[in-house]
Amino acid sequence: MTHPSFRLPLLLATLSLASCAVIDRMSGVSETKTLQATGVAAEATVLRIWDTGITVNHDPVIGMEVEVRPGEGKSWKATIPKSLISRLDVPRFQPGSVVDVRYDPHDTSRVALDMYHYR
Repeated sequence: MTHPSFRLPLLLATLSLASCAVIDRMSGVSETKTLQATGVAAEATVLRIWDTGITVNHDPVIGMEVEVRPGEGKSWKATIPKSLISRLDVPRFQPGSVVDVRYDPHDTSRVALDMYHYR
């Protein structure tokens, strides 16, 4: 049985981990982590961006429509619904910019930025 003096720190640690998981899903970080581990690297041209209305530590979460250009094969348009970017990098994500992405070779509609590396 847990000693009463350890209950509050344990509860706070559990809530902290749970809130991090929620933030990762809301910001697109969890999808990015998955694709960085298992996806195929490619370049993409930003066609359109939009503000999702979400920020994490003052950094915006944006949505993008991109044209993915794999090393081999045809290019295709994809939507990246949520990407957490640094507020200092906003100019790098304007239409016409080329960015690094990763995509799922089994479902090419799953695309994520490959610019930031998360733990």
